[in-house]
Amino acid sequence: AFIDVALDRFLFLDGERLGVTGGSYGGYMTNWMISHTDRFKAAVTCRSVCNWVSKFGCSDIGYTQPESVAGDPDYWENMEKHLAKSPIRYAKNVKAPTLIIHSEQDLRCPMEQAEQWFVALKLQGVPTELVRFPDENHELSRSGKPKHREERLKHILRWFNKYLKQP
Repeated sequence: AFIDVALDRFLFLDGERLGVTGGSYGGYMTNWMISHTDRFKAAVTCRSVCNWVSKFGCSDIGYTQPESVAGDPDYWENMEKHLAKSPIRYAKNVKAPTLIIHSEQDLRCPMEQAEQWFVALKLQGVPTELVRFPDENHELSRSGKPKHREERLKHILRWFNKYLKQP
């Protein structure tokens, strides 16, 4: 509904060339959106989560996160709730070419999340790339090495130019 209002209000937007991007929770939401709609023609997901089940116990957030994800502190009895909120469960629906950007030292959203999402999309035949940044953590976009922050932005522009630019 938000996109429909934006397209109606801002005539310079092209509904046939929509891209989506986000990092951390925004990365999770990017994964969620492209697995639940085909409106987006390209996506860039950064430092994201795709599988709440496998992320359990691997993050520097600690063991309390399952309650915030599924709304229930009993992880073992409600694992299905966590999977139901995991984009990887819906990877078969993704059509948008997706660039995945992740830092190898990210303890908030471990590297395995990017690797799982990459493999899931590749298996579906979705044009996908995984860009890994060594010696960077969850803060790459804000406080990473300047050369890596610049490289990250170049990758994002390259991806959106490739899939969203008018011929």
